[in-house]
Amino acid sequence: RVAVDLAVTAAEQEKGLSGRTQLAENQGMLFIFKTPGRYPFWMKDMNFPIDIIWLSEDMKVDYIKKNADPLSYPQTFGGTAQAKYVLEVVSGFSEKNNLKVGDSTTLAY
Repeated sequence: RVAVDLAVTAAEQEKGLSGRTQLAENQGMLFIFKTPGRYPFWMKDMNFPIDIIWLSEDMKVDYIKKNADPLSYPQTFGGTAQAKYVLEVVSGFSEKNNLKVGDSTTLAY
């Protein structure tokens, strides 16, 4: 389980986790897009590495960028993935939870 902050508006999505100094192991940010598409992500103004997980409309893992490092900016990741949701979590989350492309996930409200 991951408790998430939501990024729904364009302003929230542009900011993302930028400027934060840390993220707990059970925390994340879920980006919710209006329509499925290709949504590349970058590490602008990030202070720590994260795992970025692209999820399809039916909540299956489409792509994982492990250990996205702030020093990678302005490089983008995941631009070829087809997603409706993108989840940002602490670096190492994907490995620790044995997450892989094709896995199903669920949202609990």
